[in-house]
Amino acid sequence: MIKLILVDDHAVLRDGLRNIIEMEEDMKVVGEAVSGEEAISKIDKLQPDLVIMDINMPNQNGVEVTGIIKKKYPQIKVLILTMHNHSEFFMSSIREGADGFLLKDVPSDQVVEAVRTVSKGESVIHPSMTRKLLSFHQKRDTEQEDHYLTDREKDVLLCLVEGLSNKEIANKLFISDKTVKIHVSKIFKKLNVKSRSQVIIYAVQKQLVPLPPSS
Repeated sequence: MIKLILVDDHAVLRDGLRNIIEMEEDMKVVGEAVSGEEAISKIDKLQPDLVIMDINMPNQNGVEVTGIIKKKYPQIKVLILTMHNHSEFFMSSIREGADGFLLKDVPSDQVVEAVRTVSKGESVIHPSMTRKLLSFHQKRDTEQEDHYLTDREKDVLLCLVEGLSNKEIANKLFISDKTVKIHVSKIFKKLNVKSRSQVIIYAVQKQLVPLPPSS
């Protein structure tokens, strides 16, 4: 059972999320909060597995609260769910340790699947945010760096940036799930990152993956 806390200052949105989530047999909302301070207090008491976090909140925003949560309870997953599609919010959230970033325009079933994905230690990133970052960093003159990734590790890295799961990477590259896990572990170590979300930010910033043509 995945225990969740919902953090959003809009009661209608919290009610909607609760109704959607509690239709699932493997999930349960154990608490709600309308501010960062209340969120931290509830997390201290309830010890959830995952927090769905809005960015816009009174006093402390969701990015700041995410950083506090991850420092205090690194095992608790944080899924950002926001209306803000600015790349700086996305990058700041990931730097603070967020495990996923979705916009509120996604269908409800995608939120449910994102909860499952993030709870398993994988990341979920709204496709438009990845495209924004790729487009933004394409304009920069960042020097290409060789981080001693093997060709196969570069293939896996590209798949990570595309948001593929371990199983999807294995199928695409015709390798086993176990081999994918080994490659991912080595990539994390070489790039000095701790999550798939951080891998994506790093890979885009350093131009370690092919960038799409300008539209």
